[in-house]
Amino acid sequence: MKTQTSPSVKICGITQIEQALEIASLGVDAIGVIGVESSPRFLCEKKRRTLFNELIDNAPSIKRVWVVANLDIKEIVEGIEGEGSPSVVQLHGAESRKVCEDLKKSYPDIQWWKALQIRQNADLLLAETYQNSVDAILLDAWSRNSLGGTGNKLPIEWLENINYKIPWWLAGGVSASSIDEILSRTQPTGIDASSKLELQPGIKDIQKVKALLNKLRA
Repeated sequence: MKTQTSPSVKICGITQIEQALEIASLGVDAIGVIGVESSPRFLCEKKRRTLFNELIDNAPSIKRVWVVANLDIKEIVEGIEGEGSPSVVQLHGAESRKVCEDLKKSYPDIQWWKALQIRQNADLLLAETYQNSVDAILLDAWSRNSLGGTGNKLPIEWLENINYKIPWWLAGGVSASSIDEILSRTQPTGIDASSKLELQPGIKDIQKVKALLNKLRA
């Protein structure tokens, strides 16, 4: 097994304040909220800001990740201003390197992550081209019907030789049962778990969250 420190952990697709605070108390590094209206885990602006405010008050060190896709720049800027703001914006659509770079330069107090759906091995080279435009890259499995939260896994052999110069996160089918193989063959900076830890979209099974964290800490 490769020697490495335990990766950071993001639990994504949270919809309930109570669950956000409970999961935060377990020692995760980031909580993700979905701002894509077509997602079954979508959280409206008012509820998102309320949830993020609770995290600011009760778990200020945790990254508050707002996941968006193909929003107008004006909408993104409005979303990061005011109370209940995110500390990270995860761009999960077809945002260009130029758009990412402009946002990063204009709003340096926010972290900007670019998520890419990897359909074939060659797509990892596309992800690499974003390294100078964002603070981190997130790799997710491609799906015809959804931008994320599908539970689909990337072929592990595609990921073994990744050597990006900025942090990278791995999403797609992450759970306690899959994490051993992931970490024996890859070295992501962080792992992003969502659908495999759920009772239903947006509602996490806390025991599955704990099981994943226990595996990582073992």
